Amino acid sequence: MIILVFLGSLFSTLAIGVPVAFALLTTGIVLMTFMGMFNPQIIAQQMVTGANTFTLLAIPFFLLAGELMNAGGLSRRIVHFAVTCVGHIRGGLGYVAVMAAVIMASMSGSAAADSAALAAILVPMMRDAGYNVPRAAGLMAAGGIVAPVIPPSLAYIIFGVAANVSITGLFLGGIVPGLMMAIALAVMWGITARNEKVDTLPKSSGGERLKAAGAAVWALFMPVIILAGIRFGLFTPTEAAVVAAVYALFVGGVVYRELTWASLYRVFVNAAKTTSIVMFLVAAALVTSWLITSANIPNQLVGLVEPFIDNPKLLMFCIVLLLLVVGMVLDLAPTILIFGPVLMPMIRAAEIDPVYFGIIFVMTTCISLITPPVGVVLNVVSGVSKVPMGKVVYGVLPFILSQVVVLMLLVLFPEIVLAPLNWLR
Repeated sequence: MIILVFLGSLFSTLAIGVPVAFALLTTGIVLMTFMGMFNPQIIAQQMVTGANTFTLLAIPFFLLAGELMNAGGLSRRIVHFAVTCVGHIRGGLGYVAVMAAVIMASMSGSAAADSAALAAILVPMMRDAGYNVPRAAGLMAAGGIVAPVIPPSLAYIIFGVAANVSITGLFLGGIVPGLMMAIALAVMWGITARNEKVDTLPKSSGGERLKAAGAAVWALFMPVIILAGIRFGLFTPTEAAVVAAVYALFVGGVVYRELTWASLYRVFVNAAKTTSIVMFLVAAALVTSWLITSANIPNQLVGLVEPFIDNPKLLMFCIVLLLLVVGMVLDLAPTILIFGPVLMPMIRAAEIDPVYFGIIFVMTTCISLITPPVGVVLNVVSGVSKVPMGKVVYGVLPFILSQVVVLMLLVLFPEIVLAPLNWLR
């Protein structure tokens, strides 16, 4: 009965348009009332305690790093470097988008920010060169969702806190799946764009490539510092976020000199606004998470799926399908915060590696960012590139298929994730 109360109150509030954070708080109040333990003081206490976590400090700093990267010229130089490398081959600007998406993903971890940067720079270039514009916009959206999978990633931080899973392990384990997603995008782009008659860019000389690499070297060095520092224990993922923000500020302000006091003010305001939204959502979700545990809902769900416990792959397929459906109407962070704590007891009971599950979970919810009707990243790309939403949806369909294929491969063959993860550990 308690499961029906939880699901009914959550989805009914979401269905009438209540914002996710307030829907979670409402669900918490309903659960407390049903359990006969309603106390507003507990709600306030759990919100403050849940948000008062050292690990969550990574969220504002990674968001700030992403804003500084875009405003300070790092993103633009990365795209220019990618253009000099692969822009001359047939369909080259599409490969530029994939290459730039991977590099930018290893710095910001935000799907919306990366998609917006790619769409703003590359869609006009691809339109002028004669590319199919809806397909180009779809590629920008699909490239953007690589960002939360390749470390550093805000999604991994939120999942690690909500589900009590090693964030360092998630960072290290996400490298190979993220690269596989990028390769799948490149292959699908090559298939879909092979018959397009477009203008190709002139081949860059060795000197031009060297010059572009020199201009972008400060930006390219950022992910090396972050990942090497985490891998060799120089700093934690939270401290890595601070390093990333300070490094982006230094490069954009001192090296590239594109950060002015006016732009810096806008950067800090934008980062603060986004942080406040995310942190309030996290605090509200942690109240519901505490009540879910108090109501013993996870153990009841484990009992319901007990027939699947002895078949981990079948269990994973069912969970992936559930998350794909849920992700069509919920954003990334709410999906993680609501379902992460609920599903984790099943995963532990089935003896599935929690880090592996976290990576599959994040990948699945990322794919949902480019599926209608909500499709947050689709809306971002549509707005930035000025391509109608319906056409962006049509253009992104082949790339959704390629990402789902990668996801199914990882579910069927967990060793693809676990073998590199164990080696990096």
